[in-house]
Amino acid sequence: MKVETKLFIYLFIFFIPVTLVYGFWTKFTEPIGLTALILTAGLFVLTGFYFYMTGKNLPLRPEDNLTGEIEEGEGNYGYFVASSWTPLWLAGAGAIMFLGLAVGWWLFIIGAFLGAVAVVLWVFESFSGEYSI
Repeated sequence: MKVETKLFIYLFIFFIPVTLVYGFWTKFTEPIGLTALILTAGLFVLTGFYFYMTGKNLPLRPEDNLTGEIEEGEGNYGYFVASSWTPLWLAGAGAIMFLGLAVGWWLFIIGAFLGAVAVVLWVFESFSGEYSI
């Protein structure tokens, strides 16, 4: 977790001067942007602190070990279908649903129906057909 901790702490350190520069540039009269930058810095420090505390309780990972080998990180990552078109249909259904929020509820309902079908297909594609397990 050392890499993740450093990443988020460095981003926190980056956003502190950015917030100050933004504040001086706007003469601290624009509260929304200043608040957003302060909250962004706070988000990074909270996440970095979480990774630091979690990393203290976990054993050293291969990617945290400077002398670690690639073989140390191998293992079972789960089963993934080799080729699947179903996430494309699910993304299309999501796009139709978001378009339905702007156009009308009737289009949202059509997108939700297509999304439900795509989710069912995605869940059960490993149980039948070419990639069945």
